[in-house]
Amino acid sequence: MSVELPFAPVDAVIRRNAGSLRVSADAAEELARRIQAHGAALAVDAAKQATTENRKTLMAADFEAGEATGETSADGGTTAPVEKEALTLPVAPVDRIARLEIDDRYRVSMDARVALANLLESYADRVAAGGAILARHAGRRTITAQDIETYFALLE
Repeated sequence: MSVELPFAPVDAVIRRNAGSLRVSADAAEELARRIQAHGAALAVDAAKQATTENRKTLMAADFEAGEATGETSADGGTTAPVEKEALTLPVAPVDRIARLEIDDRYRVSMDARVALANLLESYADRVAAGGAILARHAGRRTITAQDIETYFALLE
């Protein structure tokens, strides 16, 4: 599966959580892959919700189910609606991520794209913060892909 999300905005998310740590290119690439997989899974769940309601368009409310499964903002609160311009992750690639695992018969509203981008950015913030903690714990000055992988291994 190719990665739809550009690495530069993912790198920006990691850096805002890294403090004085450096960020390796492979860390941004690994996090982009994880964001993409998570976004595709959220879209599948949203499509199921839309199907239940006999709709072919995914709406922002369909992604609010992600909040019920523990999606929270980096500060620990639930994610609130945001403006597209306030996001670091670009909405167009997030739209492509949403369509990776769902049928072509579904449409994704602009509000749903922004809601998904917001959820994914909050997700990325949590992972990046965890990666930074792991890098510091290992006594390194650089966040690597191994830190991102270890973060997920610890969650299992």
